[in-house]
Amino acid sequence: MKTLTPSTATIRAAWDRLHRLPGGKLIFSRMVGKMAPYTGTIDARVEELRDGYGRVVLADRKGVRNHLNSIHAIALANLGEMVSGVTMLYAMHPDLRGILTGLDVEYLKKARGTLTATCEVEPITELREHRPTLHVEIKDASGEVVCRVHPKWLIRPR
Repeated sequence: MKTLTPSTATIRAAWDRLHRLPGGKLIFSRMVGKMAPYTGTIDARVEELRDGYGRVVLADRKGVRNHLNSIHAIALANLGEMVSGVTMLYAMHPDLRGILTGLDVEYLKKARGTLTATCEVEPITELREHRPTLHVEIKDASGEVVCRVHPKWLIRPR
């Protein structure tokens, strides 16, 4: 199976084309999983993506659970990285590329049920090096924050 290369142009074009179509968000989310195969293992769904904002949902299922009957800590970190990645790529100038350089994760309570991860970023349009630290909140169905993720990115011109 071939891995796709994530890029700003690919993410933006695919989301803009697919998200309004029946099943388009699912197709887009699977595409993200092909671009980043480990990310695809949690089978999360991108529900909203626009300049400066992303929202990704993770269903609670056996494959993401731990021995404590809650969602595994690394699945939460993976979800936080995923939402930051698609949000960052969508918000960047197409002549920039990014790579994750760090990830701080705060686990606040056991995560159970459907989770929603959100990320906000300032669009990056200047063609120079940037080192943003993003802020992701992961909430359960009741709206309670179960985890905060702080991905650190290195953004550079291609």
